[in-house]
Amino acid sequence: MALTLAAPPRPAALLRRAGGVVHRRPSLLAAATVLLVCVPTGEKDVAAAVHVTAADLASLALVALTAVNLLRGRTPAIGRADAVRFGVIVLAAAVATVGSIDPATSLTGFVRLTQVFVLVPAAVLCALRDRTDQRLVLGSFVLAALIQGVVGAHQFLTGTGASYTGRPIRAVGTFGALDIMAMSTVVSYGLLAALALGVSLREPTGQERPEASEDDTERGPDGNARVRRALFAAAAFLAFPLAVSFSRGSWIATAAAATVLLLRADARLAVRCAVLGTAAAVVLVGGFGLGGSGVTARLSSIGSVSEAPDQSVSDRYDLWATAGRIWQDHPVSGAGPKAFQQLRDSHAPLRLSSGSDAADATIGFQREPLLSPHNMYFLVLSEQGLLGIAAYGLLFLGLLLGCLRTARGPGLAALALLTWVLVDFLYADIGGATTVLTSIILGLAAHTARPHPARPGGERATIGAGA
Repeated sequence: MALTLAAPPRPAALLRRAGGVVHRRPSLLAAATVLLVCVPTGEKDVAAAVHVTAADLASLALVALTAVNLLRGRTPAIGRADAVRFGVIVLAAAVATVGSIDPATSLTGFVRLTQVFVLVPAAVLCALRDRTDQRLVLGSFVLAALIQGVVGAHQFLTGTGASYTGRPIRAVGTFGALDIMAMSTVVSYGLLAALALGVSLREPTGQERPEASEDDTERGPDGNARVRRALFAAAAFLAFPLAVSFSRGSWIATAAAATVLLLRADARLAVRCAVLGTAAAVVLVGGFGLGGSGVTARLSSIGSVSEAPDQSVSDRYDLWATAGRIWQDHPVSGAGPKAFQQLRDSHAPLRLSSGSDAADATIGFQREPLLSPHNMYFLVLSEQGLLGIAAYGLLFLGLLLGCLRTARGPGLAALALLTWVLVDFLYADIGGATTVLTSIILGLAAHTARPHPARPGGERATIGAGA
């Protein structure tokens, strides 16, 4: 009897199959966008006009697929509230671009703002059809964080990271010293996603027990317990690379977001986690010697940012004041997207530094110019004026209040991630390889914030993230 070996599938057939899978579940492109952020892009000049990464291309592919599905009627149109929130962002940015001091330069800023705050979030919103989609995207956050966390921990332990206090110990992952905040951002997102998913899978008691979703029922209680332990272990591990990123901003945002998450889930759980977190901090500082590495000094410096700020904090204060002066000259529609860097020198105090220091084994020592106010709200105010700050306020507050009202299950992760972004925007703004992740988070939050239809018996239906 002769054996007949089947011919391997051709590349074209594989592409068709992959395309069919993505077409049926567009959230795969959202997850791919998150993971592609980890692809090294090389050391790039931050002053360059346009940076297009693999993650940006994946996000644009998601936008294109969503547009095709909307035209063919395969995806329901977004709701009126979401359309208003996203529409006012486009309107404010368009008005600011038309009235800009340099419309040609502002046009590239308008395109970027539309991508980050409108097109990609709306595409993610349309791609999230059920809890499987949500968990797929949130799982990609956890996986990306673990990749960056392993690289960052290795950099700290082997002394191959970016320079910090003259020593190459700062964990920066695959992003390099020119994007010093990127690794801590990705790790923070993954830590919060893992924590939220673990909390959503815990076994509630009494009246606290929510209605189980289909995928929870199929996995079973033992499967849930194993997954929950793995998620909590991932969150615990990610605390280490986050600590050795030496990013005070990421520490503050993560603490705030975790607090909101745990209080929204269960106040008693929040107290238990606070005790465990304190114990873990003692182990990290004492057992792993992080106190001697400068983590405790960096942490203690948070309390002195108002009385005795270091140079980086002092520069931020001066940049905020500069943005305020620019806004005073252009109060209604702002100076235009990307105008801050052009007007900085004419409005900044003389004591403002020319740039920040960056150094690692790849780039050596460089001075990077301070081209933004390092505060998203001041950036919007200076470049888009009162119209812009009102539009972004409508978007951010609408999503936050909606998530606080409806978040349960995987939606708790969307609430935590959105909280992180809004807190981080107090001392940072968009820019760098991780900017597209902000878009994914806004899409997750928009899905969670959607009102859920009530059932005949008065109970809210359990759909998507939300209920």
